[in-house]
Amino acid sequence: MKTTNRKKLAISIAVALSSYATSGLVVAQDNEEQEVEAITVVGKSVSYANNQTSEEMIKQQTSMTSVLATIDNLPGVLINEGDTFGADDWSTSISIRGFQVDLSQQQIGMTVDGIANGNSNYGGGAKANRYIDTENLARVDVSQGTADIASRSHEALGGTLDFVTIDPGLEERLVVSTTFAEFDGRKFFARYETGEIAKDTFAWFSMSNQESSDWMDQAAENVRDHFAAKVISTVGDVDLTAYASYDDTHEDNYQRIYGLAQFEQNSEWDQLTSEWTGIPYQDQAYRRGWSTLRENFFTYLKADFDIGDVAFSTNVYYHNNEGRGDWVPPYLVDVTADGEGVGHSEVVSGNTVYGGDILGQIFFVDSAGVQLSPIDGCESSISFPYGGAGAEYDPGCYEQGAIPVGSYRHTHYEKTRVGINGDFIWDARIADMDNTLRGGFWYEDYTRDESRDWHKIIDSATSFYFDETPYWVQYDREFPVETTMFYLEDELDLGFAKAHLGVKQFLVDVSKNDRFNSANDQGVSSDSDLLLSAGFVAPLPVDGLEVFAGFAQNYAAIKDAVLERDDADLTLVEPETADNFDMGLRYSSENLSANLTYYATKFDNRITFVSVEDGEDGIDFLESTAGGYINDGGIESTGIEVSLTYQISDNFSVFASYTNNNSEYTDKPADGETSILGNGVIGAAEQMGVLSLDWVRGNHSAGLSTKYVGERWLNQENTSAVDAYTVSDLYFSTQIDDLGKSVDSIEINFTVNNLFDESYLGTVATNAAWLGAPRTAAINIKAVF
Repeated sequence: MKTTNRKKLAISIAVALSSYATSGLVVAQDNEEQEVEAITVVGKSVSYANNQTSEEMIKQQTSMTSVLATIDNLPGVLINEGDTFGADDWSTSISIRGFQVDLSQQQIGMTVDGIANGNSNYGGGAKANRYIDTENLARVDVSQGTADIASRSHEALGGTLDFVTIDPGLEERLVVSTTFAEFDGRKFFARYETGEIAKDTFAWFSMSNQESSDWMDQAAENVRDHFAAKVISTVGDVDLTAYASYDDTHEDNYQRIYGLAQFEQNSEWDQLTSEWTGIPYQDQAYRRGWSTLRENFFTYLKADFDIGDVAFSTNVYYHNNEGRGDWVPPYLVDVTADGEGVGHSEVVSGNTVYGGDILGQIFFVDSAGVQLSPIDGCESSISFPYGGAGAEYDPGCYEQGAIPVGSYRHTHYEKTRVGINGDFIWDARIADMDNTLRGGFWYEDYTRDESRDWHKIIDSATSFYFDETPYWVQYDREFPVETTMFYLEDELDLGFAKAHLGVKQFLVDVSKNDRFNSANDQGVSSDSDLLLSAGFVAPLPVDGLEVFAGFAQNYAAIKDAVLERDDADLTLVEPETADNFDMGLRYSSENLSANLTYYATKFDNRITFVSVEDGEDGIDFLESTAGGYINDGGIESTGIEVSLTYQISDNFSVFASYTNNNSEYTDKPADGETSILGNGVIGAAEQMGVLSLDWVRGNHSAGLSTKYVGERWLNQENTSAVDAYTVSDLYFSTQIDDLGKSVDSIEINFTVNNLFDESYLGTVATNAAWLGAPRTAAINIKAVF
């Protein structure tokens, strides 16, 4: 596999360098007249730590890459995805200051053009890559901790990420690009910009198709279709903005590995298989049976206008998310009492049972559909996966003629959100001092549906194709959630400093309606207390230097996932809260931009649940493991974040960031449990550093960026840690202009992610981790007409 990849890499480099050399002849004359571009200022002048992605950070990623990857170089931020393209939500994680977004945690807020994304969890949520195509991303605004009071999210315990889409251009043009990458990667993209289609009205429309496979054995089938449009218009004194996107994705997942021994044994295999064996126990690890299917439609309409001295902004939005998650359990579930010696109805097509009790599991049957038992005393020779299986799973432990049976399990997700936002800003003067009063609200009503059905695999001996009629619908339930948020903040310019004080509150009602058994219905109020925020920004005697400090009480509502368990005791669960404090210095001049931040956070009421798939014994497909959600403590984090951008010369610039983070559990152990008080938080790196060198000359640009990530704990006991790693990304870009009346320009972009092919562990879960993506080369050709 390595040899093949290196050959592909060499060919890609040769093609890119050839194109680079040829185009260099065309624009050499322009190089002498290159002007110095304005330096990118990282960090707005506000009372909390914040950073913004630069054009160079976007260039370091391929056009196929998820928009999440563009923020990975910012201080305090760690993005891990299963491959370079981010083609698997299952293995994706975001970590900022000890707060996490992954399969079981949603502690970081996420918005799109300032509008709530509707939770970022795997089961029914959506991250920003579901709403935005990479080519349509303008920038990402990152608030690492004490975020803006108006941010719309009830996940934002530790910071917010706002993904901003590009506005339509003023001139009509067509942008077409194609990308080819390793691991069967390809993408076709087109965006038509209308120019002025009516008075003061501009728009763009885009579409793309993207495919790739897994990087281990190219067995996965990852496909993504994306359509989007944006319109801006001025009608009278009202500025209007409308956006809509549709995203249809099929992803075959990567799987975590359990413990460091598996990684040391083989750092290029996640224990999923590429071939169907006909043995159901082994085929539960078949990669194409581990799938995520999602469709997302999102749209909003925004209006900005003034009434007197007050500026108003309001928007309404709609979001529909639907899809499913797939697994391949190595048995049929016995849900019908057919009687002894009678063929099981689960084997016969067309019979569906709704709800009911689990009577057992069926592994092998005879030609009449009657369940068979393994030969007495037989010991299984199956050793993969999860360390092997019992005799009931092994075809060698049955008489000749035994027929293997298995299931294809679907978990169906659907969510519909409708919301409205309103904000005002009133600038006035108090005692000859400028004063700004602002406030607003957010209201959202959403219902998430979740159901699970089990389908018989038609012939487990030959393929994973399944009967479209389920033999069992395990459950069907809906989760209505209603959210209202109000905020008010006043900022006063004292001359020597600007100071602000604000307050906000969330009112959240969460409930569950069980469509099979109303006795399981339940609900909980997840209202916050009044949440305070305060801060100041003050200039210092040195030109361009300012000091800032901010404090905010953040909050995360009880998630509807807490209500999924029928036996959940909601009296044991309270909303999660966090106190965030930032203090630092910020400097900006013509050639230099720098930030230094000290932060301290205290995260309380952390909600946890013992996962049904935390160990090496395999997956509990029936979720029969006892457990529940509780508040079991919290996390305290302190640290510093540094970022710097410096224009070395007309052609060279450098960006550097450094993070030193100390995140510890504050949990007090129950009787008989091992104390984790003071232990480091799973997956949170103590040290991170980035160094990027970028070059621009005329229409050519290039850059090399390197990121170091320190050790991360693999378990709460801090007895096992994943090693530190260093990855580098390389890009070349060149543009050819003045190609005639029909073609404005052609641009060629070449990227290599993980340039030195570092083997490492990416997303970390309890006692497990996903393999990091290997070296991946891609070339993109873009034409503008």
